[in-house]
Formats: sequence, C-alpha cells, structure tokens
Amino acid sequence: MKIAFYGSSLVSAYWNGAATYYRGLLRALSGKGYEITFYEPNVYDRQKNRDIDPPDWCRVVVYEGTIDALKAVAGEAASADIVVKASGVGFEDDLLLEEVLRNARAKAIKIFWDVDAPATLAELRVNPDHPLCRALPRIDLVLTYGGGDPVVSAYRSVGAAECIPVYNALDPQTHHPVPEDPRFVADLGFLGNRLPDREARVEHFFLEPASRLRDRKFLLGGSGWHDKPMSSNVNYIGHVPTRDHNAFNVTPMAVLNISRASMAETGFSPATRVFEAAGAGACLITDYWEGIDLFLKPDEEILVARDGEDVAALLAGLAPRGAQEIGERARQRVLAEHTYANRAETVDAIFRARLGARVEAAE
Repeated sequence: MKIAFYGSSLVSAYWNGAATYYRGLLRALSGKGYEITFYEPNVYDRQKNRDIDPPDWCRVVVYEGTIDALKAVAGEAASADIVVKASGVGFEDDLLLEEVLRNARAKAIKIFWDVDAPATLAELRVNPDHPLCRALPRIDLVLTYGGGDPVVSAYRSVGAAECIPVYNALDPQTHHPVPEDPRFVADLGFLGNRLPDREARVEHFFLEPASRLRDRKFLLGGSGWHDKPMSSNVNYIGHVPTRDHNAFNVTPMAVLNISRASMAETGFSPATRVFEAAGAGACLITDYWEGIDLFLKPDEEILVARDGEDVAALLAGLAPRGAQEIGERARQRVLAEHTYANRAETVDAIFRARLGARVEAAE
C-alpha cells in the first residue's frame, strides 16, 4: 500500500520537534510493507540543517516554498492508497490541506495527523469557520501525537468522524545507551528550544532550581536561550544535534522534561524526549501532567515534579546509583511497551481495517 505523507520535515530536526516521531513511526510502517513518500517544503533553513540523509525506507520529496510547487506535489496524492496531511507543515498549511484532499482518490483513506492537537484545537475553538473545520467532513480519520480522551472528545465535537491518539515512542535504533561525553557533565540537563508556550515553565522548573542549588551543575541545550538571564552554574551550549542526544541524555545524573503549557494542561501528551531519554537509560525528572503512569511508573521509572521546589528537592536527594537504577527500569519499560514498532502495530491495524471495510463496501 502506498502512503503519501505531507509533513514538516523528515530529514531535518531543525526547529522541527516532530522529526523523531515521523522517523520512528514511518520506518516501522515501512517494515510492514508500506511504500511511503514524504513531502516536505524547503522552508525555515531546514534543508541547510539536515541531520540525516534521505533514508532507504522512505522516498523524500523536497519542494520549494511556492504555491506552484505545493500544487504540484499535492497532485501526487492521486496515486496513494493512504493520504496524510500533518499539522504544522510550515508553508501554506490550509492550502496544502485543500489541495491534498482535492487530489486524493475517492477510495483513498484521507487522514489529518495532528502533531500539536492542543494548539490546533485552540484555533478551532476561536474560529469555527477554520479551513480544517470545513475540511473535516472529507477527512476519514484524525490521528494525534497524543492527548487522550480530552483530545478525542474535542475533535469529535468539531466534526471529526473519528480521532485516535498515536503516542510518541522509542526508536531503539536511534536512541540507546552510549558512553558518557565530558561536554555534557552536569547534575541536571534540559534540552529544548525556547518557545513562548514553554519559556515560563522552563524558568519555573529549571532556572529557578538552578539559582537555588548553586553547588549543582545545570546543563541547558536548545536554540534561542542565548540572551536569557541565568545563574552562573547553568552551562548553556546552544543547539544540540540529534547525533548528540544520546550522550546528552546519559551523561548528566538526571535529565528534565518540561512540557509546553498546552501539552501539560491537556495531559496524556508525553514528549519525544521522554522516550528518547528513557531509551538511553537516563534518569528522567518530568513536570506533572495527567496520564504519566500510562507510560512510566512514578518514583520507580520516572520522577515527577509539580513545581520548581520539587525539582530542587528531587535533585538534592538523588544519588548517581539511584539515578542509574531509575533510568534502567525506564529503559526496560519502554523497550517492552513503548517502541515505534508497538505503535506501528496499532496504526497498521487501523489502516487495514479501514481499507478492508472499503473493499467490502465496494463488493
């Protein structure tokens, strides 16, 4: 079966948090026999900052950020059995959705794959005439990066025929234990770009604990923090390429997950870094959000902080050996239950059931 997938980028994680999700899931689906073409626009300097070459398990088509180029690649949806338009592509998203739906065959399964459901749903609530709202009657299925029952209910309330969460997971081929790297030595590390929906939470959960625990070393990676005031015990290292993520996760005694505000409020939305860190065997401290225990067991496989004071207390009471034990338990849990191979089983069953139902209806 052929999948035409229109997303932000598969070959570049530069300002593109969905890259790990796309790579892990699509590679696993390829292993199940799907023939996948990923269409991505040449915008935001992503092609200048590629961190992988086009893979052998997926054809990658890069198109220029022009209306003509968009319409040309959208026309290729006509040859696919499954057509996916992801959220947040980054160039004329509304037009791309319309063109993809217009070109898709009547018998093709048409999917909107939302990698930031809280943000999308917030837009739909304030604008009932949003192009996505108008398109939902022609979309067979909404798949989401996470969100659980709240997101499913919200999507159904605005007209989605069906909504199913497909959570982040671990790709053991890319995220796994590696030797420690002296560049990343710290008591607590955090890796994340500076975003309006996250900045205040980074101040609260990371920078404030750092200012209180002056005898501890803190490590900050990610783009955009260069002019942010921070205490002298915070080592800011800027953008960390994906090839270094494993070393970043295994070297500090613990690493911190800080959800964007909308994800934390929605719940059931584990970030990719949760599984990346667990897959490397890192001791992970996360801010609280509903649904954590569906993925990792608090206090045994992950440590949970409700505020910056909790982060400081957890770090002050943590010893290297205990951190290693928590990290190893997390690694075993995600390898058993939360890999992209697990997620692909679910997605494959969804696709085959829907395509099978269409064949039966045609007969």
